Amino acid sequence: MKSRILLVDDEKDIVDLLEEVLKKDGNYEIRKANTGEQALKICLEFQPEVIVLDIMLPDIDGLEICKRVREYSYCSILFLSSRNDDIDKILGLACGGDDYITKPFSPREVVYRIKAQLRRQHYQQAKADNPPLSLQIGPLNIQKESGRVFKNGKEIQLTGREFLLLTYLAENANRIISKEQLYEQVWGEYSSICDNTIMVHIRHIREKIEDDPSNPKQLITVKGLGYKLRKEY
Repeated sequence: MKSRILLVDDEKDIVDLLEEVLKKDGNYEIRKANTGEQALKICLEFQPEVIVLDIMLPDIDGLEICKRVREYSYCSILFLSSRNDDIDKILGLACGGDDYITKPFSPREVVYRIKAQLRRQHYQQAKADNPPLSLQIGPLNIQKESGRVFKNGKEIQLTGREFLLLTYLAENANRIISKEQLYEQVWGEYSSICDNTIMVHIRHIREKIEDDPSNPKQLITVKGLGYKLRKEY
């Protein structure tokens, strides 16, 4: 499969040059944007694995774009900037960036850094393909083979569907999971499932794992996006 790359810079010559070098180097699917609004729209639709992102854009700066993307994606973000200040680098990394490249730069250097990020992602995916048989998420211990769940050493009784939902959320801990993803992964379907079904199951799980189900701390709702099971809270 082609690796998906999004190039964002208000200087068209820069994104065109990077696209040309990337196409010569390997098998990539590339999208380009010259404004922050374009970048956010493309990112939602395209779901890039790596974003090369200029900090200084005419509408929304790259730091704000990074913060918004981090609400739903863990893709690699490489900042581009004409400024070499340590403060800018710290801000870029602190808001969720993975790397920082100062202009002027060598296009080949950018390509090598993109490839390094992709290697890291592939390594992490390889680990995910061989998941552990037991998951420890905060006070919860989920034993996948036996179908048993413990909170602080005390067993919790879950239905089969609740166990599948909790296990999938635990395997993706600290990530926002949409209702559509849960339907597809747990029920294997979407159109025939009532919208309230997932809410009822989530409520029942909270009643069993949360100290205060009406004020959940571990299994939280991310408004408009889905649910997140937190490792620490």
